[in-house]
Amino acid sequence: MSRLEKEIERLKSEPKDYTYYEAKSILNSLGFIEYTKGKTSGSRIRFINGQNKKIDMHKPHDNILKAYQINEILRVLKEGGLL
Repeated sequence: MSRLEKEIERLKSEPKDYTYYEAKSILNSLGFIEYTKGKTSGSRIRFINGQNKKIDMHKPHDNILKAYQINEILRVLKEGGLL
């Protein structure tokens, strides 16, 4: 099992301690690019891939993603056929 496959399995288990950087690593590996709107964006982040799939979220201050953020990532990845 590759590193990416292990990370995806961890994401699918919807852990309570899933970090923003773990999500960013998976999304980058799957072809998503992180965008911010410059200095005025605050903590708003958007990930976009070549299929024009978008994931919008706020970067958490404590680095731990909320359950709804994990569910949104999983939903977009499933819709895009990446899971």
